[in-house]
Amino acid sequence: MSTEVTTAQGLRHHAVAFGGLVKLSHTVFGLPFALAATALAHRHAQAAGAAGLDAWRLVLIVLAFTGARAAAMGYNRIVDRRFDAANPRTATREIPSGVVSVRAASVMTVLAAVVFVAASAALGRVAGLLSLPCLALVLGYSHTKRFSWASHLVLGAALSLAPGGAWIAVTGGFDGATVPLLLMAAVATWVAGFDVLYALQDEAFDRAHGLHSIPARFGTLGAIVISALLHVGTLAALVLLHRVAQLGSIHALGIAAIALVLVAEHAIVRPGDLSKLGRAFFDLNGWISLGYLGTVLLDLAWA
Repeated sequence: MSTEVTTAQGLRHHAVAFGGLVKLSHTVFGLPFALAATALAHRHAQAAGAAGLDAWRLVLIVLAFTGARAAAMGYNRIVDRRFDAANPRTATREIPSGVVSVRAASVMTVLAAVVFVAASAALGRVAGLLSLPCLALVLGYSHTKRFSWASHLVLGAALSLAPGGAWIAVTGGFDGATVPLLLMAAVATWVAGFDVLYALQDEAFDRAHGLHSIPARFGTLGAIVISALLHVGTLAALVLLHRVAQLGSIHALGIAAIALVLVAEHAIVRPGDLSKLGRAFFDLNGWISLGYLGTVLLDLAWA
């Protein structure tokens, strides 16, 4: 019995360690938008006379998203381990602190990438062909801070692939592509905008270590303004999506709620006071993605 308990504790420890490495809790930022795109794609497919979504396809979409995200996070932690160790804010992460070895993280990253490519291939020819360039982008993001302050925009672009991929997974191609493209634009600007604000914590560290970011390039005030402009772009994309997809009043109320949350997010970040760039900041952005998914599902069900 004691051996079984020890084994269970060991497995639990490793699960927690790898969950922390890839920040499983942060899945809340991207997956809801992918599922919202899935629901919109299902409506589009059925309107065109196709079968649309089924349970197995939904499982594959979630697997593909999870694999891509785990691969991206694992790779990021591996290539950034030297900077993470030097930064007091990130020194306790799993690799710098020795909780997860580079070898173990590398194996996990490769396995996650395989899951992503395999799930994408199972979703159809187009999804399978696009999986490798998409994987290159989500992995390549990790290197951009070494040469460009636009790394936040690349991160946004990487996460925005999820709604587009979900649309292709359900419809089998690019028919009706305006809808997912607008949702991709909303996700890209939303993610880039809050990543700029979060990067304010490392402004001095980035400058001292030759890393590039919008805060390091444009200063605190410039970064806050750029983030706000990006989030204006988020709302503009959602409004256009509302009109193009011919969604109803529930979706409109959802956009209004997102606007209020974004205003609140920017209100808690001020030059000279970054104390609220923590749990509350992440919670606000988590509510945006979850709330948007709920809005889309309710709107489609009400129609």
